[in-house]
Amino acid sequence: METPPLRARILETVVRKSSLKQQVFDNTFAAFNLLKEVLFEMASEFDDALDGKLDRRVRIEYRDRGKFETQLQVASDILIFQMHTDVFDFDAQHPVRQTPYVAADAQNAYCGMVNIYNFLSDSFKFNRNADEGYLIGRLFINRERRYFVEGKGLISVRAADFGTAEIDRRALVSILEESIAHALDFDLLTPPYETFARVTVDQFNTKMDNSKFVTGKRLGYDFDTTDMQP
Repeated sequence: METPPLRARILETVVRKSSLKQQVFDNTFAAFNLLKEVLFEMASEFDDALDGKLDRRVRIEYRDRGKFETQLQVASDILIFQMHTDVFDFDAQHPVRQTPYVAADAQNAYCGMVNIYNFLSDSFKFNRNADEGYLIGRLFINRERRYFVEGKGLISVRAADFGTAEIDRRALVSILEESIAHALDFDLLTPPYETFARVTVDQFNTKMDNSKFVTGKRLGYDFDTTDMQP
């Protein structure tokens, strides 16, 4: 019995897209594991270089948080690197879509993603669950291990240059150093006086776990997606 045309197209699409997405996932996962290795080495190197120069309460610490997540604490900052398990395409207006690399083959646009978040270390230390962190960067990797980075202060390879560089140890060192430098320069600002001018007894009795006491690096100041543009 002959397979109907639509069904044949469905089956072909399943084979093509599933193979493509599996390849993208595998490349992203391999790069994320390499990122973990580089981050661990970097933490050790920082620790050695700063030995005897810091108060012992100041921590430089790497922590593996699971298969798809890892973190680095540098003094009062924590950087969390999280690999998304899905594969993404981009809309027609995205700069990636305007590159000759993607124009030559649309499948090159499919990417895995690693998010880079910045939190205050005290938010975790004191279980301030309402505290806010910020997405400071996103690393995208495709089926050919080509990559680009979006984010504040991250300049390794921009979307407009997608297809020109392959993700490797050197690229990851650059991305990680840029992420750390940005987090350290991204200081906690005093919120407006009016934010905490009136509080209730209950807010104190709940040990500041109320959203009224949310702490974040830009609390009380405008921070939106325009801050994340290259």
